[in-house]
Parts: sequence; structure tokens; C-alpha cells
Amino acid sequence: MLCSTIRQILVNTERQYGPEDAVRYKIGKNKIESKSYTQLKKDSESFSCVLEALGEQGSHVAVIGATSYSWLAAYFGIVNCGSVAVPLDASLPADELCELVDRADASVLVLDEIRKDVGEAVRERCPKLRHLISMQKEESGEEALSFWQLLREHEGPCAYEPDPDKLCTILFTSGTTGKSKGVMLTQRNLAENATCLDMKIPPRTVILSVLPIHHAYCLSMDILKGISLGSVICINDSLLRVAKNIKLFQPNMILMVPLMIETMAKKLEEVSGLPDSLVKRQIFGKQFHTICSGGAYLPPAMIDLFNRYGITILQGYGMTECSPVISTTVSWNIRKESVGQLLPNCEAKTVDEELWVRGSSVMLGYYKMPEETAEALEDGWLKTGDLGYADEEGFVYLTGRKKNLIITKNGENVSPEELENKIGENRLVQEILVREQEGVIEAEIFPDYDYAKKKHIRDIRAALQQILDEYNQGAPVYKRVYSLKVRETEFEKNTSRKIKRY
Repeated sequence: MLCSTIRQILVNTERQYGPEDAVRYKIGKNKIESKSYTQLKKDSESFSCVLEALGEQGSHVAVIGATSYSWLAAYFGIVNCGSVAVPLDASLPADELCELVDRADASVLVLDEIRKDVGEAVRERCPKLRHLISMQKEESGEEALSFWQLLREHEGPCAYEPDPDKLCTILFTSGTTGKSKGVMLTQRNLAENATCLDMKIPPRTVILSVLPIHHAYCLSMDILKGISLGSVICINDSLLRVAKNIKLFQPNMILMVPLMIETMAKKLEEVSGLPDSLVKRQIFGKQFHTICSGGAYLPPAMIDLFNRYGITILQGYGMTECSPVISTTVSWNIRKESVGQLLPNCEAKTVDEELWVRGSSVMLGYYKMPEETAEALEDGWLKTGDLGYADEEGFVYLTGRKKNLIITKNGENVSPEELENKIGENRLVQEILVREQEGVIEAEIFPDYDYAKKKHIRDIRAALQQILDEYNQGAPVYKRVYSLKVRETEFEKNTSRKIKRY
């Protein structure tokens, strides 16, 4: 069912699945606690009443913390009463978080105590902040108000009906270059992005949420789409415990980025001699059937590998500026070389090799950055910055990023991502960055040293050079790699785990 506000999603689902589990999370080593859809609606509406009582209805409210039930109740309470949520990355340094809180004009901060240091810093550095609310404190005090005490004191319904086209969330990008930008998304942007496509995911599907909650991909697909389907959202408490939590929560589906998928693929490789059905049962459980992939390039071979174990990978493509999904694969129509079909609420065209998209998911613009907004939007079209096209059936194909293009001495354009994806298919290549260096194309590679050890590869540089030589044999002259740099450590990455290029 298509919804145009986030409140509609929660209200509709609560009406249908009220007493059923909405969220499950660990409260001990192997002990699970759950909250129903009725409880989530009640707690979120109580937080709406809290904001009204504080005189902050309509204000900007920053939320910092790992995925938790408190985080979810706070988010829905914020956006469903006409306020603006500003989810921030809890892993950022305190000074960066203070800067973002201030740039977002947040007057309220809801904070997880894991970042108590931020609570101390914002008092000095964020003059516009009027209220600090702790997710864990049992009682309100001078330093911070207690989230749960506030909910008890202001318990009650909130019947406010948000305007679909009003700003409801500001998400800061974590690009590989430049200053982060505050993407302004409306109720319609997020709600229609999550509900416009029927992916035939069964109601009450059990989802294990492993991605950071401040990510548009997690917020839209795990949370908003999950809730629209009446799913059970299980909260993974640590990336170090994903395997254990899969056994504990027994999910049917997980949303992942390719880096996680490739890590799991290595585990599958280690037990490749065992029967496929046994491996699946031991690692994922017999109930598990779907991985949704997004955020970066996924080698098509991964789709085939997981399919062996009865697991379907649905690859998607998007960006925060599009709430975030632009295209996604559906289980009955998979094309491995594509990043899926355009969502029903999205159209695309190619302008000078760059993919432009338009539709109800496209952002309002960047918060207080008019020049950057004007550069990104033209007559309602969002310039994605990606090189690619959509075919007649709406399948999207990408070749790289426009700003990363290498222009060779003879004027040829080379997409470094195209080369990185091709060379990176080799098991010895763990991470790769292709760039222009002193007039030639250079590949800087961080090899998989564990794999090299297992395969008794002593001269790693020579083995990598051989990989480049084999690639060069089949590549046009202008796409050949003539310089190799071998790294001993991983590349520096942003919070989305993408390599920083500059």
C-alpha cells in the first residue's frame, strides 16, 4: 500500500498487527526482549507529546546512538508530530558531531549514553541546543532529561497529521570527498520510497538489521519498508556478533553492503567441501532466504555463489539524495549485470553520460547550501554523479562516478571503478584504488594477506603484477594499468566503509 507520510505507515501497520512483535533486541547474552507495534506507536506518540510539552514541536531534533528501540521510538515521535529528525553517525568524533548538531540548527539532542562525551561537549559548543535527552538515564537531572521518565510523564496519544511535502528528516552524507551535506527529505520522499514497490516480501518477515541506523538505506529499507510489511525487526548489537545473532534471531532476510557479503563469501569458501544444505543450515539457518545489497558495487559472481545455498541476493542502487532507493532487483526478474529496475515513482535519463533521475523520492535540497543544491538539481532532475543509463525496461546499468573520471593524454575517458571492479574480482585483491599518476593509470592494491598465506603465495607483488598483466591483455590500450603500488594496510574509509579517494 502506497503511503505518503511516515505516520500512515506506522498507523496502518499497528491497526493490522497491533499486539504482534515489531522489534526484538538482546537484553543479555542469549535473552531477547520484544516490543509490539501497539507499544511502538504508543511510545512514539508519547515522545511527540514530550516535544510539544517542551515547546519543541516543529523544531530540529538530533538523534545520536546505535540502533535501539529507544532510537526508533524517538525517530517516529519526532517526524510524526511535524518536527525534523537529524539522525547522526554515532561513530564520528565528538567535535564533528557538535559541528553537525550546530549546522542542523538542532534545539534538542536525544543521546545514547555510549556517547556521553558528546553530551558534555555540546553544552559548550552548541548554543542553539536547549534540551539534552538521555536514552538510558532513569531520572531527569541537571545534565540531561530522561527519555523514559519524559515518556511516563507525558504519556498519551498524538493525532497530528504531518504534511507529506514538509521537511521531516535531514541526513548528512558521508561522501568520499569534500564536506558532508545535509540532505533534506520530506515525509513523501521517505514514505513513498519505502512503499511504492511491492517486492513480494511476505508479511511478518523476520529482518536482522545490521547497518547503521543513521544510514538512509537502513532507515528506508530495514525500518520504514520493514514496518510497512509488518515485519519483525531484530536489532544486531555488534558487527562482531552477526554470525551469533543470525543463530539467535533466525532471520529470513538481511540488508547488507557488499563488503559484508564478501566477508561471508570467504566463510563459505572455507567450507566449500561440505554439502551446500548443511553449510546453509549451520551459517544462516534453513529459514534464511534473502540478502538485499546496496551502497557499492557487488560482483555478479556473488549472486551465483549465494544462489548455490538457496539464498537470493537482490541488488539495489540509490543515494541519500533520493531517499535513497533509485532502483532495485526483484526476486522474479534478476539481471546480474544491472543494479535493478527503477522504482515505480522514479524516471531516469542520461545527460552527457551521467544518469539523472526524477520522482517523488528526490530531495528538497541540501540544508543551507544553496549553491550545492543548484548544482545537484535542475528542473526537478537529480544529477546522480554516476555514469550510466536505464534501458527500455527500466534496468539501470552503471560504469562509474563522473567526478572520478580519468582523462588520458589522448583524450579518452576512463572510469576507475570499471577497472577496480574487474581487477578486484581476483581473490588476492582485497581492496583496490585506480587513479592517474604521472601520466599513466596506476592501481594501488591492498592484498588479502590471509589468502596469500593459505595459498602459499610468497611473492605477493609478482602475483599482483600477473593479475594486472592478465587484465591488460584483454583491455584497450587506454584502459591498461602501467603502475602498481602495493599497500601493507587497508585504505582509509569513510563511515559508509567506502575508500576515501582524496
